[in-house]
Amino acid sequence: MDLLGNNIKEQINRLTDDLLKYNYHYHSLDESLISDEEYDKLYRQLESLEQAHPTLARTDSPTKRVGFVTSTDLANETHSSPMLSINNIFSDMEDKDKSLQHKELQQYHKRIKDALETDAVEYVATLKYDGIAISLTYENGELKKALTRGDGYTGENVTANIKALARVNKNASIPEYLFIPSNSANAQELLHGTLEVRGEILIFTDNFIKLNASQEQAGLKIFANPRNAAAGTIRQLDSSITASRPLHFFAYSIAINTKPVYSGGPITTFYDELEYLNELGFDIGKKYRSKCPDEDSLIKYYEHTLATRSLLPFGIDGVVYKVNSLDYQNKLGFVSRAPRFAIAHKFAAQLAESQILDIQVQVGRTGAITPVAKINPVLVGGVMVSNASLHNQDEIIRKDIKIGDYVLVRRAGDVIPEIVNVILDKRSTEVKEFHMPRTCPVCGSHLVRPIDETIIRCSAGLYCEAQKKQAITHFASRLALNIDGLGEKNVDLLVDNKLIHNPSDIYLLKLEQLLQLQRFASKKAQNLINAINHSKNTQLNRLIYALGIRHIGEATAKDLAKSFGNLDKLIQASKLELMQVHDIGETVADAILDFFAEKHNIDVINKLIAYGVKYPVIEATNKYNPDITGKTFVLTGTLEKYSREEAKEKIENFGGKVSSSVSKKTDYVVAGAESGSKLDKAREVGVEVIDEEYFNNLLLKA
Repeated sequence: MDLLGNNIKEQINRLTDDLLKYNYHYHSLDESLISDEEYDKLYRQLESLEQAHPTLARTDSPTKRVGFVTSTDLANETHSSPMLSINNIFSDMEDKDKSLQHKELQQYHKRIKDALETDAVEYVATLKYDGIAISLTYENGELKKALTRGDGYTGENVTANIKALARVNKNASIPEYLFIPSNSANAQELLHGTLEVRGEILIFTDNFIKLNASQEQAGLKIFANPRNAAAGTIRQLDSSITASRPLHFFAYSIAINTKPVYSGGPITTFYDELEYLNELGFDIGKKYRSKCPDEDSLIKYYEHTLATRSLLPFGIDGVVYKVNSLDYQNKLGFVSRAPRFAIAHKFAAQLAESQILDIQVQVGRTGAITPVAKINPVLVGGVMVSNASLHNQDEIIRKDIKIGDYVLVRRAGDVIPEIVNVILDKRSTEVKEFHMPRTCPVCGSHLVRPIDETIIRCSAGLYCEAQKKQAITHFASRLALNIDGLGEKNVDLLVDNKLIHNPSDIYLLKLEQLLQLQRFASKKAQNLINAINHSKNTQLNRLIYALGIRHIGEATAKDLAKSFGNLDKLIQASKLELMQVHDIGETVADAILDFFAEKHNIDVINKLIAYGVKYPVIEATNKYNPDITGKTFVLTGTLEKYSREEAKEKIENFGGKVSSSVSKKTDYVVAGAESGSKLDKAREVGVEVIDEEYFNNLLLKA
């Protein structure tokens, strides 16, 4: 692969890793690290690169799946059919040319008409609720199963929580039993067959404010937004907590319906589907939906909803259009991870004016150093905002932001407040420049900025206080040291009680320490101690992955283990040696060097080994030879001792590269018997030609 190919592959890998991280935090930890708009921008970049270079797309790409497999203590279960996401379009309401404001919608509508070969396409427009997707399965009228979306194919089983909610809170709009719709008030016959209903669970704005007030009064976690509160509530291990909170369910589709009974006749449209769900007792947001027979009516629905969204009692981040005819839906089908017959038309963020009082930096759980503007508190989209993300130093320079400036603030994706731009007309002579610190404000370690990245990071991944919870959780995860029972909640508990500060402290935990904690009964505490002891016998690739080095996933950890054979050789490896490993370029090599250059990280590794963590040493395949490593060879003619493939393997084992053509960048041409045009080309461009004996001597130098 040429340099351009390597660069594209690194871009794809970086975008994939970043989007997977954002997905994990959003779907598993109920945290929004970036705005919806920024996520969609990165997603479209990745999608475009993958379409142009399909062979470089990874199998775990977020373009091939929805959401993320969660990591809670709840059991996971496969969906009856995938819970797919839908693609997004946006409008530019700032465009002075009104005909161009809804360009993406117009393009989508044209694609639908072209695919169906008709101009007569009716849609149903509904609100895009800002909650958490869930499926409810009823058997013969009784609620039997409830699953979160998860990664779209597998979700968390939250049946106990949802059934408790249905029994206790009738305002949740989740019937515990479904009865056959009938005009007779006395008819109470349970619905026959299987019905799977899908929809969104959320918390109304007023209820969210009350919930946070009660959380604060009780000294408990304050939720960042209603969506996070809803997601955390339905994942509770204690069903009584779920049942006590003001959740509400909006139904928006049917996945399975074996015996439909609908008073209006056969269900042939999406509108019929919603009517049927309404008859069964579900809230379908009836007064907010609308039939839209053409493009103009879709635009009117969007603009009306945008203008009145602040009056809604719950949060939305756009509207959804679905082709009404179920027959047309079947004809349109699906593409990748989304249906063709539906699209989400998302809103731009809401704006407000404020002044920057100061700029400070925060250290994220992954070590990212993020500048944050402290602003005069201002109401943005119904939420009082006093902090706004500045993302990175490049963003501050690009937007020319200074301390004391008046700025426009928006809640990106209605979640994370950020600075849109400076109001230069209001700039005074007293504004001050901001400069990023040179060391981590939390632990004092070196800050690094990887090549081609905008984010500056703390290099002390295993030591820094700001990163330790994530570092420990990752270390104990299934693909790393696989310490069963040491998930995020228990890590939080142990860190908050100052029992562990970095991964090596795990191996100093005592049974009596755990028994003093509220979450640990005798059996659970002993099981964790047993799991910790069992994890001491591991594999090198698992240990490398567990260290949490940036860009090092499961596959790269295996390549590093195979290439170096033991941890000491990896720690001592040069940049050139690292870059000989399969799929490791300059960015990843620098991340490895930065990690091992930090003394705190080496101290933690040494303690892990001292406390009994061990692995079988394997024979290294990545051997260093100054005459071969990093050099390019061309093989021509027939060799006596090696076949062409054997010679190629020998060169690659020493970190060399074999090319099929001779150029000025070629270091050696190995000429065997009956060498052809490649030998002539080598002499023409002045490349060194060696025979098999000389080549063999090079191999024996290592």
